[in-house]
Amino acid sequence: MTPDQYCQDKASRSGSSFYNSFRFLPPQKRQAITALYAFCREVDDVVDECHEAQVARAKLAWWREELASTFAGKPHHPVGQALFPAIRAYDLPMEQFTEIIDGMEMDLNNNRYADFKALQLYCYRVASVVGLLAAAIFGYCNRQTTKYAHDLGLAFQLTNIIRDVGEDARRNRIYLPLDELQQFGVSEADILQSRETEAFGRLMTFQIERARHYYRQAMAALPGEDRKSQMPGLIMAAIYQTLLDEIEAEGCHVLKQKTSLPPLRKLWIAWRTWLKG
Repeated sequence: MTPDQYCQDKASRSGSSFYNSFRFLPPQKRQAITALYAFCREVDDVVDECHEAQVARAKLAWWREELASTFAGKPHHPVGQALFPAIRAYDLPMEQFTEIIDGMEMDLNNNRYADFKALQLYCYRVASVVGLLAAAIFGYCNRQTTKYAHDLGLAFQLTNIIRDVGEDARRNRIYLPLDELQQFGVSEADILQSRETEAFGRLMTFQIERARHYYRQAMAALPGEDRKSQMPGLIMAAIYQTLLDEIEAEGCHVLKQKTSLPPLRKLWIAWRTWLKG
C-alpha cells in the first residue's frame, strides 16, 4: 500500500463529510487535503482510542517527532510520506500542525471548559487551524479568506460538539461551557445522566444559534474572487448546516442519539453546492 493509498483508506473509512468535499478537487489538491485529513485522524484517534493518558501522551510525542522528521524531508509514517509533497507544494507551516497536536493533547488535560473563551482555544487548535491549512491547499488570492477559514473551522467544531454531547458525556467529557450550563439551569449531572430537561433544550437552542452565527460570519468574510477555489469548504458548510438543521428539527435529542446524514444525501448536497458555484 502506498502512502497516498493509506491516507485515502483512512479518509474513506471514517465516513466523514470531509471526504465528500474532496471529490471535486484536481488530483494534486485532492492528494494534499486527503493527507492532511489522515494526519488529523491519526492524532485524534490517539486520544479517542488510548485509554491510558500516559500512552496517549507518548504517542502524541512520537507524532511531534514525526512532524519534525517530515519537515526535514525524512518522514517515516505513511501519513508523513504523503504530507511531505503537500508541505512543499503549498508552503504549509509546521507550527500549525503542532497546534493541531496541542489541541488533541488538551483532551488529555481537560474534560470541562469553564467558559466559551476557554473552549475557543480548543476549537482553534483542532478545527480553525485545520481550516487555515485547507484554505492554503485550496488556494486563495485575498488574505481575507483566512478569516473565513478560521470562522468556518470554528463553526464546524461547534457543530461537532452539539452533535456529540451524549457521546462525549459517556467519556466523561463536557464541551459545553460550564458557565452557560449554569446560565440555563443545566447541571453536569443532567448531561452525564442524559436528562433531557426543558432547560437543556433551551441551552442547545443557544448553542445552535451560536454555531449558525459563525457560519454566517464565515460566509460574509469570504471574498468573491476566492469563492470558486474554496468550494470544498462551502460544500462542507452546506452539509454541516443541514446536519445542524436536522438536529434542531429532531428536537435536539443529542444526549441519547447521534444525528447523521446518509451518504447519498451528503453526496447530493455536495453536488448541488458545486453546481451553484
